Amino acid sequence: MTTPSTLSLKKIYSGKVRDLYAIDDKRMLMVATDRLSAFDVILAEPIPEKGKILTAISNFWFDKLKDLVPNHFTGDRVEDVVSPAELPLVEGRAVVAKRLKPVAVEAIVRGYIAGSGWKEYQKSGTVCGIQLPAGLNEAAKLPQPIFTPSTKAAVGDHDENISFAQCEAIIGAELAAQVRDVSIALYSAAVEYAATRGIIIADTKFEFGLDENGTLTLMDEVLTPDSSRFWPADSYAEGSNPPSFDKQFVRDWLESTGWNKEPPAPALPADVARKTADKYREALTRLTA
Repeated sequence: MTTPSTLSLKKIYSGKVRDLYAIDDKRMLMVATDRLSAFDVILAEPIPEKGKILTAISNFWFDKLKDLVPNHFTGDRVEDVVSPAELPLVEGRAVVAKRLKPVAVEAIVRGYIAGSGWKEYQKSGTVCGIQLPAGLNEAAKLPQPIFTPSTKAAVGDHDENISFAQCEAIIGAELAAQVRDVSIALYSAAVEYAATRGIIIADTKFEFGLDENGTLTLMDEVLTPDSSRFWPADSYAEGSNPPSFDKQFVRDWLESTGWNKEPPAPALPADVARKTADKYREALTRLTA
């Protein structure tokens, strides 16, 4: 399933992965599709059952981290806001969420050096302008987690890493500091738990909104294979990009094709899609079993 096409609720937004439908002026239905975005491009081929797996992982983390920061849940059930006929279209892949004012940056926390952070570090010894110790290897654990925000690009555009000063300029110094501190606290708590399940969370991205009272609220998705790098602890070693439970498998395949990272993306082979779904499912099982 890529997206339900026959919901009677009005669609108000279609993102890279999620579709939003209006319930009323305070609530919306958030539906996780099976679409996959890589390098900010939506692939034509869905990942089987991905939306249900991501929703289950997110719901697990929202509950586990609820004492650290308010989240977007209203307490309403999906079956109370869609008709019985429409429920099969969204069951297991939707939640009833508060309508929030999005904070205009993506909150990224890195505990290890990988991906775009590793590429920048090789050139300048920094990640998002943060000076790091010399001599780090790829996938090395950082002395402490760092907050490295990025712009929140429109669908089809690329997110761009920004400095903390740029983050302050966009959302204000007070909110920037709150987002940074809450993000690092969330990441640290998740890392501690995931370690007991044999998973290293190398980095992750959080999304926040403000409610009608201006309260910072965790929203969208939390600590999924789409928004994080999950590495199996038993095969982790510094010096190379570890195998992962996330869409790095797809990213690596795309990189191998020589694709220029502009749409359209190359067609994803069925076995790559299937193996990616298996990786996502294994992450869910490890975290929640």
